[in-house]
Amino acid sequence: MPSRPYVLAESNWKSVKDTDYEVAILPWGATEPHNFHLPYATDNYETAAIAERAAEIAWKQGAKVVVLPTVPFGVNTGQLDLKLAINMNPSTQLAVLTDIASALSGQGVKKLLILNGHGGNDFRQMIRELQPRVNLFICMINWWTCVNAKDYFDDPGDHAGEMETSAMMALEPELLRPLSEAGPGKARKFRVAGLRDGWAWAPRQWAKVTSDTGTGNPARATAEKGEKFLKAVTERIGGFLVDLARADPNKMYE
Repeated sequence: MPSRPYVLAESNWKSVKDTDYEVAILPWGATEPHNFHLPYATDNYETAAIAERAAEIAWKQGAKVVVLPTVPFGVNTGQLDLKLAINMNPSTQLAVLTDIASALSGQGVKKLLILNGHGGNDFRQMIRELQPRVNLFICMINWWTCVNAKDYFDDPGDHAGEMETSAMMALEPELLRPLSEAGPGKARKFRVAGLRDGWAWAPRQWAKVTSDTGTGNPARATAEKGEKFLKAVTERIGGFLVDLARADPNKMYE
């Protein structure tokens, strides 16, 4: 058996063929700049690590879960003018998700969790469209919403701020540039009141919003804060995976 049998990329047919997986976890990130100090794959590193840590918690409690390879591209239509920000349109995401879900459904997996790590991704309408086509219960989690980030950070930020920087300090410290090189992550707000206040919505044009590609000041980030936050997030998702694995997809309502 592989040392982490709940991680598909590390597994082999010898162990996979005899395991009845109850839940597949699909981490989905993005490839985009994260201020001056974080790597382009920040969303992918974070989401994969959280998926694997949560799966370990669930596996140790007897839940047969498996983490699929991370999809590294997200919706970045507002960053197309930023060099090497790679966009995957929602329609393309639906096609990819359809193929993955169809494969899992045909192989007897009953439940799929999309673990989303990028704010530009929104899978809700895709799930609504796809659900009637496959014999597979599909759900999603935006991992940064699992716990209140304000309980762990002075100023969590929206993108490459204190929260994400702290998480990456805990996960991949060798990939970060010094905080002294990071920009302040100051974000410009919409002039239109409804958009500014949040009860109306429009996608942001990133280069017009921020000068350093960050939204949120990373100055107070620490690895200790990041590890505490990640522990809380993964424990909550791990518990969810245990509950989801045990649930009968035909009896999801009390």
